[in-house]
Amino acid sequence: MVSKRSRRDSEDKETLTEDASKTMPLSKLAKKSHDSHEVEENGSVFVRLLKTSGLTLKTGENQNQLGVDQVIFQRKLFQALRKHPAYPKVIEEFVNGLESYTEDSESLRNCLLSCERLQDEEAGMGTFYSKSLIKLLLGIDILQPAIIKMLFEKVPQFLFESESRDGINMARLIINQLKWLDRIVDGKDLTAQMMQLISVAPVNLQHDFITSLPEILGDSQHANVGKELRWIRQLVMGKLSSVRLEDLPVVVKFLLHSVTDTTSLEVISELRENLNVQHFILPSRVQASQSKLKSKGLASSSGNQENSDKDCIVLVFDVIKSAIRYEKTISEAWFKAIERIESAAGHKALDVVMLLIIYSTSTQTKKGVEKLLRNKIQSDCIQEQLLDSAFSTHYLVLKDICPSILLLAQTLFHSQDQRIILFGSLLYKYAFKFFDTYCQQEVVGALVTHVCSGTEAEVDTALDVLLELIVLNASAMRLNAAFVKGILDYLENMSPQQIRKIFCILSTLAFSQQPGTSNHIQDDMHLVIRKQLSSTVFKYKLIGIIGAVTMAGIMAEDRSVPSNSTQRSADVSSEQRTQVTSLLQLVHSCTEHSPWASSLYYDEFANLIQERKLAPKTLEWVGETIFNDFQDAFVVDFCAAPKGDFPFPVKALYGLEEYSTQDGIVINLLPLFYQECAKDASRVTSQESSQRSMSSLCLASHFRLLRLCVARQHDGNLDEIDGLLECPLFLPDLEPGEKLESMSAKDRSLLCSLTFLTFNWFREVVNAFCQQTSPEMKGKVLSRLKDLVELQELLEKYLAVIPDYVPPFASVDLDSLDMMPWSSSAVAAKNKNKGKTGGKKQKADSSKASCADTLLTEDTSECDMAPSGRSHIDKESTGKEGKTFVSLQSHRAFFRELDIEVFSILHSGLVTKFILDTEMHTEATEVVQLGPAELLFLLEDLSQKLENVLTPPFAKRICCFKNKGRRNIGFSHLHQRSVQDIVHCVVQLLTPMCNHLENIHNFFQCLGAENLSVDDKARATAQEQHTMACCYQKLLQVLHALFAWKGFTHQSNHRLLHSALEVLSSRLKQTEQQQPLEELVSQSFNYLQNFHHSVPSFQCGLYLLRLLMALLEKSAVPNQKKEKLASLAKQLLCRAWPHGEKEKNPTFNDHLHDLLCIYLEHSDNVLKAIEEITGVGVPELVNAPKDAASSTFPTLTRHTFVIFFRVMMAELEKTVKGLQAGTAADSQQVHEEKLLYWNMAVRDFSILINLMKVFDSYPVLHVCLKYGRRFVEAFLKQCMPLLDFSFRKHREDVLSLLQTLQLNTRLLHHLCGHSKIHQDTRLTKHVPLLKKSLELLVCRVKAMLVLNNCREAFWLGTLKNRDLQGEEIISQHPSSSESTAEDSEDGMTSHVSRNRATEDGEDEASDGQKDQDSDESDDSSS
Repeated sequence: MVSKRSRRDSEDKETLTEDASKTMPLSKLAKKSHDSHEVEENGSVFVRLLKTSGLTLKTGENQNQLGVDQVIFQRKLFQALRKHPAYPKVIEEFVNGLESYTEDSESLRNCLLSCERLQDEEAGMGTFYSKSLIKLLLGIDILQPAIIKMLFEKVPQFLFESESRDGINMARLIINQLKWLDRIVDGKDLTAQMMQLISVAPVNLQHDFITSLPEILGDSQHANVGKELRWIRQLVMGKLSSVRLEDLPVVVKFLLHSVTDTTSLEVISELRENLNVQHFILPSRVQASQSKLKSKGLASSSGNQENSDKDCIVLVFDVIKSAIRYEKTISEAWFKAIERIESAAGHKALDVVMLLIIYSTSTQTKKGVEKLLRNKIQSDCIQEQLLDSAFSTHYLVLKDICPSILLLAQTLFHSQDQRIILFGSLLYKYAFKFFDTYCQQEVVGALVTHVCSGTEAEVDTALDVLLELIVLNASAMRLNAAFVKGILDYLENMSPQQIRKIFCILSTLAFSQQPGTSNHIQDDMHLVIRKQLSSTVFKYKLIGIIGAVTMAGIMAEDRSVPSNSTQRSADVSSEQRTQVTSLLQLVHSCTEHSPWASSLYYDEFANLIQERKLAPKTLEWVGETIFNDFQDAFVVDFCAAPKGDFPFPVKALYGLEEYSTQDGIVINLLPLFYQECAKDASRVTSQESSQRSMSSLCLASHFRLLRLCVARQHDGNLDEIDGLLECPLFLPDLEPGEKLESMSAKDRSLLCSLTFLTFNWFREVVNAFCQQTSPEMKGKVLSRLKDLVELQELLEKYLAVIPDYVPPFASVDLDSLDMMPWSSSAVAAKNKNKGKTGGKKQKADSSKASCADTLLTEDTSECDMAPSGRSHIDKESTGKEGKTFVSLQSHRAFFRELDIEVFSILHSGLVTKFILDTEMHTEATEVVQLGPAELLFLLEDLSQKLENVLTPPFAKRICCFKNKGRRNIGFSHLHQRSVQDIVHCVVQLLTPMCNHLENIHNFFQCLGAENLSVDDKARATAQEQHTMACCYQKLLQVLHALFAWKGFTHQSNHRLLHSALEVLSSRLKQTEQQQPLEELVSQSFNYLQNFHHSVPSFQCGLYLLRLLMALLEKSAVPNQKKEKLASLAKQLLCRAWPHGEKEKNPTFNDHLHDLLCIYLEHSDNVLKAIEEITGVGVPELVNAPKDAASSTFPTLTRHTFVIFFRVMMAELEKTVKGLQAGTAADSQQVHEEKLLYWNMAVRDFSILINLMKVFDSYPVLHVCLKYGRRFVEAFLKQCMPLLDFSFRKHREDVLSLLQTLQLNTRLLHHLCGHSKIHQDTRLTKHVPLLKKSLELLVCRVKAMLVLNNCREAFWLGTLKNRDLQGEEIISQHPSSSESTAEDSEDGMTSHVSRNRATEDGEDEASDGQKDQDSDESDDSSS
């Protein structure tokens, strides 16, 4: 078909040229006859051949006229040139004619512009595009080189000319002729000429020329162009941000195609640095452009432009993705370019996008990207702001790889590092925020999967993300509510806090403000809650209580209502209020018969009121109900004497006011508790329900709910219930005195239970009133705090004589249930004693044990704690157990939790009796005093809280709930607050804590003052000193926990860190505002190091050092204070601590180990420090009496020698292992310094190894085997290369070094024989690896001798098996002559080796013999 058309066109053209008047229509003929702008031939071959081929040149601004098809024209001209008699000279004439014709700028312009097509041809062919004359000539191979040469000669004339009035730039027009040629005859020549042109072109044209290169040159020339453009690449990269967005994909593609294996990293690094597409799509730019538009049409045009820009950006990344997918070199270069960025400031949003793109391209790259991301996250190089910027800028690009992003997030969720899990959660969050509906559904599905995974950290983080997504886009979350609802099937294995989050999520989705939405979720939640509340299993009842209270809180939440709201909105609010009251009444009716369930309900409701702001009417109803219930159940008049037969006299104790007989109130504790204990366990349900008495076990939790309701209603003012702070309790005398030993078990348990209840009541009272500002209230709170300290001492006394006692519960959740000791030992003990008792007592015990055993499975009426408490009351005790120490830390689950606000009491001054007598001024009218015991009580609790929340353990997978760790017991309220909030509270306490620290520092300094009188010293009793020392230690622990918090490295917490450091630095001098971090760290370090003079105990000194180290971690130049830390550590080691410190502190050895590590690690010269201890301290210890210590290092005793020895060996091995191996290229001075360093190291090693002759206990021998092998391996890797090229120049030094090491390897050989002869498997397991290292050393020494042309100096001998004292070990098989025949005298062997080496001028053989000794010993001993 093409051939037919070509023939027809050819015939038509020939007819046209022969007789135009015959073939053309009249109109066309008239046009041509009247055309006076045709160029005359004048004998020009150029004009004639063009006209013959069908193209007519025009003058002026008229277009050249093409009368035939473009292909036909090129073919006819090619044939005319080839068939011309003067070929190939005619080509030169043709080109010269073209050059002459184009000397005129108008003629050149016409040749560069498209030709005019005749109407009949244009209509017949249907073509709307016509090439220019130059473009047509470039399509002819025989003309192309000459035409290209002519064009490049023309271009320089127009490089610096401005555009013409019609907007045409001649230089650009000329270069455009070279684009998209079908064939390039000489690509190399064209490339060279383009490079030459680019080098001389102005910057604006350079940009256009470079962007045109991919369209001009073939793909085969891209690599060559890349090499040629290397000198210009920096300029191009610098102008990359100014490139037009529509040209950017072409530029990036060309640059990526020019990458080679050698230049890939360089090119990609430059491209990463300069490629910035953010400024193309900044919202401010779009808004600014739209604000200038006046008409709707223009605004629409702007929107189209914005979409076009986004499409271009997507196209840019498509180019990059294609290159990464098909070019492994580019993928690896991107990876390395990002990997070598070390600072957070050096990272860009593009880095995150590229890592995600690389992760999505191939399965082979996933592991590498995951590892790199983990490292970047842990080093805080990639933070939330960077991820936010990446998604907000490139969401169109990332949307296409959404499955890979979700896969990466899922992988990061399985990490054990909380920071990595948080990064994975951010991926989910931003994917949901920026991607479409399908991706949002996938995100929610993935998060639900994490929630049901069973990993605690994974579940918590996934629930937090779901809560954030509801706030972020509630309408989108409602569309996916069906997925979230499926979590209800997995509540059984959730913690209480996780259950709260789940019901909060579902309630928020169900009870949205949009009427008629999500009704099916409401119905499902009501069904689940009612089912769980009616369950007889307490675990399920707990789920129902938490779910009901959480849902009620969401329904009754106080929402801002517009002033123009309709009456219908008010009706809906009233309906919801009715639902809330009905739901709460349901919970109350389902829990009122179980103290456990009631206490949980009150605590859960109190947490709700503390966290959320309920609607005023709902809060008013709740407050009135709670107030009346509490008053009716627990409060009686002072004048109302308790009635009943009590085993002890009842008194109104712990009152802070003197009441008359007519007024005042009392907490009716003893009558209530005794009444519960006296009731028969088998009472009928009807009798129990008719009495409706409140259990005394709910006193503290009920009061917490009451005071939070009052505080919420009155903006924190508790005047309405302030009488409860000072009122007494009906109790017996809780101080038993000497009668404790003679009491029955029943009476002991009764008093102990009452003490627990009173203790928890006062803890809640302090929680309630700690923030009251009046001095009178503060004084009463301090009095209650003193009562707590006294009761704590009483509890220790009671628990010491009742070892298997189970206290009444304080707070209820599944964690605390696991803490109950009756689940194992206590229940077993009770069951064991069942047969030893008879009659009614046996029956009672059986019922009680049954209640305790089946606490989680029986009906809620059997969940009463009173029978469990009575199980030990009825149990007889002989009272002859003897006094034992009891730590209340193990009973933390039975104490009410102190709120973080309680520690505001620390603002009260610490005034001890001693300081008051010597320093206190009497002009102070009223001072609120906080005694040492009360301070210690607060600091212990604060320290435990910070240890729990600021040093979280690794995430652990749990199979079922009862296998969870007990770490979080007693901190349920604390975990409902964010870590940042807790840290902020502690930072606010820094000033009072520094005051207390300075006061204690002054106290101990005064004790050590020589001018203090004997009477003054006597006032400071031993108990007071011990309490003050404990306060000192707890203060340092709190400060260390605060400053060691890893969260300070996060950008959002830098302000908190600055605030904390400003408090410390201001203690020395008044600080200026906005001081740099480095200055604050330095001043804080100087402040804290001043306390080392007064540390009262070894443990305090260690915590002070740890605190200083935590501060230095915040510094950019920690080495400046490194020597100071070593000096402080040495002072602690050289200080004689009070006698009995080791016995009083069971962790003394661990602390000594840590202190020694700190000293040696921060020492300027580790080898010198080790030599000082081994050369001074150890000889003093050896020569000292048995129970004495070293005079220089009093902490070095025979009991602590093993610790010193282990740390010194470990640090020695670590030091030599970190020493870089020498190279031949190093200078002579470097060789000498390293050789000297190794001589010191081997000398220290020799001293340490020889100590096993004196201290031959198992721990010492174990350390010698373990670290002896490691030292030999380090010697092989780090020292032997140094000896290779130092042997000739430093012969004597090398010989001395090897001789010293030879003696040590012999001792190690003797140690191997000793461990085998004693058949100690703990030691023999290290022997094979040690002997292998010694064998390698023999071979390595021989290789060194060969390298230095001294092979004859190396010879092998055998070594006898000896014990640690050097005595020969007789073989166990005398008949075997091989083992005895192999032995020869090792001393003679060494001597011969030395002589031979000396004769040959090489002193290495002794080492060869030395290590051969160890080698041969392996065979002989075996």
